[in-house]
Amino acid sequence: MREETPEDAFFRELGGACAELRQAFARHVGMSPHRVQLLIRLWRDGETSHSDLRRTLGIDGASVTRLVKEFEAEGLVGRRLDPADNRYTLAALTTAGERAAADLERSHQVYQERLLHGVAPEQREIVLSVLRRVRANIIEQERP
Repeated sequence: MREETPEDAFFRELGGACAELRQAFARHVGMSPHRVQLLIRLWRDGETSHSDLRRTLGIDGASVTRLVKEFEAEGLVGRRLDPADNRYTLAALTTAGERAAADLERSHQVYQERLLHGVAPEQREIVLSVLRRVRANIIEQERP
């Protein structure tokens, strides 16, 4: 059996933290992660096509349609055909959806602040720097 390297430990912890973080806030607010992501994406980006939501959220088209229809039934999202190309459906928050998304965003901010409790600003900057470097290295590795 091979001993864990420092690199193994780093990426195991990073991956675990990311996976837990995606799920934790959704559990905190009692929604699925995809419902949270879709509401926030529409709140930040405004009216968006189902295909853009699929690509941005990384889920299949049927799941996007199901989520949008659920939100539509709840009065949080409206849909319409794209006037520029009626093959596409656009989704946008209703007034009630905007309120719900704004509340969700505020709740998320408070949640993030609680998660960072006890982490000094200098430590946050170091972690940000490391993550930016890792992402840049990923991009460099993917170049032909």
